Amino acid sequence: MKVLVANLGSTSFKYRLFDMDSRRQLARGGIERIGSPESLAVVEIGSNRRERTLRVPDHAEAVRQCLAQLTDPVHGCLGDASEVAAIGFKAVHGGRCRGVQRVRSELLDEMDRLNHLAPAHNPAYVAAMRQLNERLPDIPLVAAFETGFHETIPDRRRYYAVPYDWAETMLVRRWGFHGASHRYIAERTAELLGRNDLRIISCHLGGSSSVCAIRDGKSVANSFGMSPQSGLPHNNRVGEFDPFALPGIMAQTDKSLDEVLSALAREGGLLGLSGTSGDARDLSAAAAAGDRRAQLALDAFATSVRDYLGAYLVELGGADVIVMTGGIGEHCGEFRAMVLRDLEALGIRLDPAANAQADGEARISAADSRVQIWVVPTNEEWIVARQTKEYLENEPCSSAK
Repeated sequence: MKVLVANLGSTSFKYRLFDMDSRRQLARGGIERIGSPESLAVVEIGSNRRERTLRVPDHAEAVRQCLAQLTDPVHGCLGDASEVAAIGFKAVHGGRCRGVQRVRSELLDEMDRLNHLAPAHNPAYVAAMRQLNERLPDIPLVAAFETGFHETIPDRRRYYAVPYDWAETMLVRRWGFHGASHRYIAERTAELLGRNDLRIISCHLGGSSSVCAIRDGKSVANSFGMSPQSGLPHNNRVGEFDPFALPGIMAQTDKSLDEVLSALAREGGLLGLSGTSGDARDLSAAAAAGDRRAQLALDAFATSVRDYLGAYLVELGGADVIVMTGGIGEHCGEFRAMVLRDLEALGIRLDPAANAQADGEARISAADSRVQIWVVPTNEEWIVARQTKEYLENEPCSSAK
């Protein structure tokens, strides 16, 4: 069985193609600037990388172009597009539609109703899924929601202290996101250490960031709340924020509620604090050159990660492993050191040399550290591919190939 996993943005389509029987990635690629006069298409099959510009008006055409690349008689890895059993989506928020679902009109309607909670994600996914359902009806579409991994979080950590019926009727509760990434970290860490009873604190740090407490392979806490704008500061999204500040901001800026929320979702986070960039690489360089606000953004980010780290050490009664993943977690040793400094009293000791040299999967804790510290590159796409395969195999009248 071959599964194509899609990662969508408002003007982008990125994909990976997996052979599920051999557990191999066959290809990866994507198309940027969808809807522009010229779009950039990239495909990597083995060591062969090709780029070209073309006109791609929408996501359905992006998928068609992707399949054309993969079935190219000379450079492709598929004999025919019918070899693709399904397209799996790393969907973000489905509300009452949870776990892994076949993409149908009812699911899309529910996702549509939650556009206000995931404005950077749901609208692009809904639009693309509708197009694909109409124009590629023979390929099953499967949505694997990021919230699914967090359904094991206990109610005491899911409910806000708001009128109880808000949670029941309006779904005002903590949902948790980055589920595919944290699920992968839970499984891979268990493989690396040869144990299934681990207490893991998974730190997915990148453009979007979260911390997850995992016990025995199951999520018991996640820093995200009701929306992907919550929790840690993100590259341009606010993170934790007191809603009672909103009336004052609206009054003093003469902005509407929608305008203020849009600013918090697009101009907040590390970008808002620094005033220059939401990219940690830019901020590190600027801070090294003496930029005070760049340093403030990094300090605030690291402090927030440390706050959750402390809370989850209490929740788990200690930890066996702390894992760093995501673009920043995997590649920025300086930021890892900021997060993990001065924790020796808690049995957490970083090995500075191992941290500086880490490349790919690597243990970076000192030999005498009671808690192991690892860098583990995440693989969200593989999780979605596997969930898609399992769904097709168990779906009534399965169309799995």
